Formats: sequence, structure tokens, C-alpha cells
Amino acid sequence: MAQVPQTFFDALAVRAWCGLALGALGRAREEIDAINVYPVADGDTGTNLYLTLESAATAVEAVFAGYGTGTQEPSLADAVHAMAHGALIGAQGNSGTILAQLLRGMAQVLAEAKSGDGSRIDGAGLRLALRQAADSAREAVAHPVEGTVLTVASAAADAAEGAEGDCGTVARAAYEGARAALAATPGQLAVLERAGVVDAGGRGLVAVLGALVEACTGEPVREAPKAPEAVPVAAAVSDAPARAGAVCAADLCAEGAEDGGPAYEVIYLLEAGDEAVARLRERLDPLGDSLVVVGGDGLWNVHVHVDDAGAAVEAGVEAGRPYRIRITHFGLGDVHTGGERPPRERAQRAVVAVVPGEGLAGLYSEAGATAVLARPGEPPASGELVQAVRRAHAREVVLLPNDAELRHTAAAAAEQARTEGIRVALIPTRSAVQGIAALAVHEPERRFDEDVVQMTSAAGATRYAEVVVAERQSWTTAGICQAGDVLGLIDGDVAVIGPDVTATAETVLDRMLQAGGELVTLVVGDEAPESVADRLEARVRDAYLAVDTVVYRGGRQGALLLIGVE
Repeated sequence: MAQVPQTFFDALAVRAWCGLALGALGRAREEIDAINVYPVADGDTGTNLYLTLESAATAVEAVFAGYGTGTQEPSLADAVHAMAHGALIGAQGNSGTILAQLLRGMAQVLAEAKSGDGSRIDGAGLRLALRQAADSAREAVAHPVEGTVLTVASAAADAAEGAEGDCGTVARAAYEGARAALAATPGQLAVLERAGVVDAGGRGLVAVLGALVEACTGEPVREAPKAPEAVPVAAAVSDAPARAGAVCAADLCAEGAEDGGPAYEVIYLLEAGDEAVARLRERLDPLGDSLVVVGGDGLWNVHVHVDDAGAAVEAGVEAGRPYRIRITHFGLGDVHTGGERPPRERAQRAVVAVVPGEGLAGLYSEAGATAVLARPGEPPASGELVQAVRRAHAREVVLLPNDAELRHTAAAAAEQARTEGIRVALIPTRSAVQGIAALAVHEPERRFDEDVVQMTSAAGATRYAEVVVAERQSWTTAGICQAGDVLGLIDGDVAVIGPDVTATAETVLDRMLQAGGELVTLVVGDEAPESVADRLEARVRDAYLAVDTVVYRGGRQGALLLIGVE
């Protein structure tokens, strides 16, 4: 949907900006993950920025939902406070923590603007907000480094200060200033120059500022620049031969180890006063590097890289009440989250699966798998899958992509995990129902190869289908469909076109069971008719003897219905 140009920046503009920024980071996060080499080459900057912005956008949507469907809307102050708070509590990693402070800095200025017909801000106010964002983010970092997202943020603020006009003019100037600064980052930071990449955090900020331009003008922006000789980290895990001179994450992590870089990343939320936080900064600074403390008004997000993770947490306990504690070993993934537990031992085997909805995520998690939620239109990047494999904390991992289009992404993630010493088997599941079948026969006590063979066999013996609504007129293998038609896809191809969800689903199920079957799995989405599961269960019971049916609630899974026949 096209955005309406905004002469003033108000609550609706904040909402639009968050949504557009989330989409921009979703499209760019795999690229950003691939060029992440500073401060640690752990391939997760794009994912961390995305998850941080997602938390901010969710908080803004919650504020709007609180006003219902009436004509009244939240004020600008309400919207930006929600945005800043959501980013603060959801900040992930070094880059996400800095992004949270950038949004908080903007919110501090935007929340003060008021006019006679409601809260809003003009171009001059947006200039001030961008300057406050850059300055507050720089102050939050213990030892700012040029050639990073801080440099890009400062350049954006400088460019905005020289722009006269409405919010769109100011936003565009900030974006162009940030683009130019991003292109120059390899010349400011040696590790970027060696790798042939621009700064990953800065690349993410350019995407966020591009979304700001679109929110204010209604016009999309040009793509952000890449370094001329960029060699993404992902090149090291592609099927093609690696280019000569390419720098991969493992190389850079080894280099960091040789330089004596800290072993752990420690992040936690902290309830504490300003004076206690000032003492905390002094306590944490000598323990390691990449110290970033953001927040205020009694709630803070603390991020630091250290060798002594316990000392970093202990410092937080002395300052106030730390919670949502996350400790990550840069080579091993998550160590633990919260409490006083020691680092847990690595398990022998684990399953990591991509799932399309909250309901299935819960089902897979209950079965012992590490679930990666794939939001409609936002498939996970390879960096997110690598992060999930690390989080599983096992020597052997079975990876279930559950989507044919994720095959290459999952393969890249598997190869990256193997370079870190994890044995990974990729089972090419094309649907979550095939993943359910594979998980049902999973036995961690079996030899790894035997377990993988059994899981692969179970997945391959499961035919899969989905029932969806066509978004536009299109030619399909079953004929021409119109927008609003119900489509039944069997094994990835459109087999049935109909006007009714339940009738179409029954036809699909009949065609699948013509070849026989012992078990029907139904995964019902939130938008499916309430009666569809009962009708299909009755159909199987009446027409197909000795065939069992199991029903799961998938939540917001994109498809109205998923069907599996084993």
C-alpha cells in the first residue's frame, strides 16, 4: 500500500515508519548478517536489528490497538514512547542495543512536540530528533569507534541539519548523508577494509532511514551501497568455490581469538537508578569491550563483551535488579539465560525446525525441537538459522527447513555451523507436516546416521498440501484463478480451485487419500473457518476406514490449512 506524504511527523507516521523499517530489515537481514565482521564476526547483526525493530513495531501496534476502531488515535508521544520502550526491552546484540538508543534519542525530542490539533512535529523538529538520536547513541557507547553505525548516525544528523523544508526533505537528506557515510566506512576501520565490506550496523541504519523517507514522502528510496570489492561472509558457505582472498567469519573469529578478544557476550535488562548505572559503567568498562548501556527512567539494557561473564552479571546485581540475562559464548552459542546456573553441557543431538505459526512453534518446542518462527512474507535468513543451531547447543543437529524455498538458505546455515564444529544433517522437508512426521520418529539414542535416515524416510513418505486464498488473478496448473478464489495445493502445485474453503479442502483430501494413507494431519490456521477441522475429520471417519486423524492449531501461519497424509 502506498504511503501518504507527511508534511508533519505524527503517530501515524511513526506506525508507518516502524512497519516499513521492519520490512526493509527483513529483506536486507541476510545480506547484513553476511557482512557482519565487527566487533565480532558472528553473522547476526541483521537478525539482531530485525528482532529489535520487530519489538518496537509490536509495541507501537499495541498502542494503536488500545484505541480500537474509533476515530481517536494515540498521540505522537504515546507512539514514540512505545517505539522506544519496545526497542529497549527487545534489543538484541551490540547493533540492536545501539539501535534502541537511537530510537530512544529520537523519542525524547518527538515526545515534546505538540500543536493545536494533536501531537506532531515538522521538519525542524525531525532535524533535532535525528541529532539527539546520534548524540545519545554515541554517549551510550563506552569507547566509540569511527567507521561504525555511530559514524553513519552522526553523518545522517549532520546532513539533516543542513536541510530546509518539511519532514520528507529532512528525512531524505539524512538518508543520503548516511548512504555516503556507509560507503566510506571501509576506509575508517581496518577490519572492514580487509574483508571488503561496509559496516553491517551502518547498513542496517541506512535501511531504517530509507524507511523513514518512505514513511514521510510515500516514495521508496534507492538501495544502500555496498563496498566495491565486497566479499560477503556467506561466500564461504556457498556451493561455488570461495573467491581468493575472501574473509569469512571463522577467519575473523580466529583472528580475534589470537588478539585475545573476550569470549562472552553478556546482555541483560536492569532496573536501577541513574547513579547506580553510572557506577555500573565504571565497573564493567575494565572487564572487557563493546560496552553499551542504553535506557533511562529506571530501566536499562546492558551489553558488554567479557571473559568473566559471572563478574558482569554480579556487577548488575550490585547496581539493581538484572533480568532476561543472556550469556553467549562467541564460539558455542547461548550458554544460559538468567539465574545462577553454570554453563550447561553441550547435548549430543538436537532438532532445529522452521515453523510457519505460533501454534506449530509450541508443538515443535514441546517435542524437544528448537523452533524458528517464519512469519508470513518474512522467511528466516541463514544467519538466524545458524543462531538457532548454536542455541540448540548440541554436537549433532538435524535441520528441518519445512519449506522448499528455504533449501539454499538452510544449506548455507548448515555449512556455516559445520565450520564451527557442529555435525549438521539437513533433511529437505518442504512442509511443516513433513517435519512433524520426521520429528515423530526421531530417537536421540540411535546412531546419528540411522536417526537421520529414519527421519528422512518418514518425511518423504508424507504427502503435503495447503489451502490458501489467491491474492490476484493468475494462471495455475489447475487453470486460471481470480483474486479471492480458494486454492488447494498438493505437493507444491495448485490442484484445486474453488469458491469455498471447506469444500476445496475436502476435494484436496480426497485426492491425497486416493493413493492410500494411514494418518491425516491437519494444521488449522487462525483465519480458517471454525468448522473445517470437524468436517474433514468426519469425512475421513466416514469414507476411509482405518485412517486416523490428528488436528493441531497453527495460529497465524499464512495458509488457512496444512494437510499431511502418511
